[in-house]
Amino acid sequence: MKNNNLIYSLAFIILFSGLFGCAKRNLVYFSDIESGSSYTTNISQVEEPIIQTADLIKIVVSTQSPESNLLFNSGVISNDSQNRMMTQQLPANEGYLVDKNGQINFPVVGKIDIAGLTRAEATLKMTEILEEYVKDPIVNIQYLNFKITVIGEVANPNTFTLSTDRISILEALGLAGDMTQYGKRENVLLIRDQNGTRKAVRLNLNDKAILNSPYFMLQQNDVLYVEPDKIKSVQASTNQRSLTILSILVSFGVSLMFNLRYIFNE
Repeated sequence: MKNNNLIYSLAFIILFSGLFGCAKRNLVYFSDIESGSSYTTNISQVEEPIIQTADLIKIVVSTQSPESNLLFNSGVISNDSQNRMMTQQLPANEGYLVDKNGQINFPVVGKIDIAGLTRAEATLKMTEILEEYVKDPIVNIQYLNFKITVIGEVANPNTFTLSTDRISILEALGLAGDMTQYGKRENVLLIRDQNGTRKAVRLNLNDKAILNSPYFMLQQNDVLYVEPDKIKSVQASTNQRSLTILSILVSFGVSLMFNLRYIFNE
């Protein structure tokens, strides 16, 4: 009788382990770097983020002329009725929005094509243009709405607006509170829009090779999606269809147990 009870118990465990069990999840980043060892790799050529339509950028111009500084950084200089120098505030104080044509409207100069350029390229172009108006201008360009989005199995899924255009995958996950225990570290999806195209790339954060990947550093508007593992999917499936299937499987399990009991009692 004890052997029969043992067999029934094993059958029940096997049935429900198959239903609710899940593969062992590797929760360690770069797990192929052995404990106590070191790993060195060359840093791949980092692809510089490019300025895109709908980007908001800050442009600060420094010259040897205080009047020019006011002109390019604040707006149009005018004189009031008492001959006091005034400045008309323009959106430059809040940043320049790159329009649908890839242009910004800069004081005095007017429309300038800037989309498709890196910050360094845009800085050089702005400097060359302003040299026609002032001597030795210094131009600094900064993103005001550089953002990345992290969703899926992380503690704090969100869209993050940054003051820098250099952020790695690990830093982005850190902003999102890191992955939960259900996040597939070996199958993180990166979605990137660039030059009118959209591409999706699967990344394995258990693999040290990611440290030398061209996708290790994120770009403007990148989206990281952390996929949940199977056990989380089962827990989230609470609709009627899933409950019906579950009840059928439970009924099958109970029937199987009784049949086994009958067979072994014969």
